[in-house]
Amino acid sequence: MMKAAILERPGSPLVIDDLAIAKPGPHEVLIRTAACGLCHSDLHFIDGAYPHPLPAVPGHEAAGVVEAVGSEVRTVKPGDHVVTCLSAFCGHCEFCVTGRLALCLGGDTRRVEGQAPRLTRAGSGEVVNQMLNLSAFAEQMLVHEHACVAIDRDMPLDRAAVIGCAVTTGAGTIFNACKLVPGETVAVVGCGGVGLAAINAARIAGAGRVIAVDPVAEKRDLAKVLGATDAFDPTADGAAGAILELTRGGVDYAVEAVGRQASADLAVQLLRRGGTAIILGMMPLDCKVGLSAMDLLSGKKLQGAIMGMNRFPVDLPRLVDFYLRGLLDLDTIIAERIPLAGVNDGFEKMKQGHSARSVIVFDQ
Repeated sequence: MMKAAILERPGSPLVIDDLAIAKPGPHEVLIRTAACGLCHSDLHFIDGAYPHPLPAVPGHEAAGVVEAVGSEVRTVKPGDHVVTCLSAFCGHCEFCVTGRLALCLGGDTRRVEGQAPRLTRAGSGEVVNQMLNLSAFAEQMLVHEHACVAIDRDMPLDRAAVIGCAVTTGAGTIFNACKLVPGETVAVVGCGGVGLAAINAARIAGAGRVIAVDPVAEKRDLAKVLGATDAFDPTADGAAGAILELTRGGVDYAVEAVGRQASADLAVQLLRRGGTAIILGMMPLDCKVGLSAMDLLSGKKLQGAIMGMNRFPVDLPRLVDFYLRGLLDLDTIIAERIPLAGVNDGFEKMKQGHSARSVIVFDQ
């Protein structure tokens, strides 16, 4: 039996209730959740912008301690500290065997029809859906072994949690999708958790200029703490022109970390000849982003980078090491720590857009 935050209907507050969780199957891991970040992707499902079978438990940016493992699990053991990742990989599809783990559709990492569900209502036995293969707004998680990775036990678990999505996505985009060369220039449009992580990673990678673009002054200030060399309000007159002038024709990479049409269009606008725009934000499903004929003639490129195109069993321990060595600043990204009961208030603060990450911390 465990407490969990359940989404019953789109647009309604999450409900805290008791759930039963199954025992681990052969390749499954039972984790005692230590902390879980509130991500804007969760809000898209909660508000109904993206559909999902309901009822369901959201939450996907988490860390915890392994309590039990299935008979075939070889990658983690009870007592291990782990970070979970929504891009669970099967290990044998075309994407996995060609090194593009983030594109794997999950294959056999979920329980299938005919198998007992992982989550049910305590008492009634009603099935509760697992969101993004994790459902981390709960005291425990039951996941496939390829949805978590063991980390250094010196790593604080509240900070480790945000690596599971925001940092993996933002930093992974810089390291994996951009493959940034020291001295190249980066603009990051949107300075929430993902954008701030991209800015921090660009500093680690040796970017020549790191330009933060956000309408909220507090977030622009945070961006400068994390490594931005310059910061602009995109709603100010002439902001795009000022960035193009500052960079003598545009940036090498523009990272969109908001999920809005205007911010994606701005990312494209900020590119220099041959530059690349990477769209990370979960945009409304009817949105389209494009390149003009002149953009194409200028060699500009447009791409997505789901979850930063991570290879999380390798990338996450490296990011933990970056934090422990003082390179990765996770303390600034976390704005507040809240109990599970404060999850709805946390999402209301997220809608206001004035702070960085809220993290649910469970009693251990």
